[in-house]
Amino acid sequence: MTNLGPAPFGYVPESGTLRGAAFSRPYQLLTTFIVLGAAVWLLVLWQQGAFGGDTGLEGLRQAGWFVLGWCLLAWSGGFVWTSQVRLDERGVFQNWVWDKQQDYADMAMAHLFRVRGLEWLIAPRFYVRSLSGKRTVFYVADPALLEECARMAQALRSVRGF
Repeated sequence: MTNLGPAPFGYVPESGTLRGAAFSRPYQLLTTFIVLGAAVWLLVLWQQGAFGGDTGLEGLRQAGWFVLGWCLLAWSGGFVWTSQVRLDERGVFQNWVWDKQQDYADMAMAHLFRVRGLEWLIAPRFYVRSLSGKRTVFYVADPALLEECARMAQALRSVRGF
């Protein structure tokens, strides 16, 4: 039986398994500031009676959708602090709200998007597309991981031709 697709991409990180933060410390602090600022703003609005004119439990109930929105914001902000990226002998992995994984053998294309000098504010993204067309974006803040992702993208371009 003949193989109809391209050969699997064989890649091994030069330094072995690498693991690092998905987001920089300044980005994490900025996220925390936004979450806390939104909480204070919501509390001030509630105390001013902006949700049905009641500053008691009824006003809090009226603010339910806003409170749920803040909870979602805080939950996502927690993942900004805990998210890690790993490159190992098998592929790229990131724990996030939902875990992301891409095996090297199934990679068709990879690009590293970053704004040099502003990586502390704009989280660099490692964009990967599989042979079946599935797109995955990994956030990468660790300098060693950024370097390895750039090397991997270059190696993949030389193998796949794009």
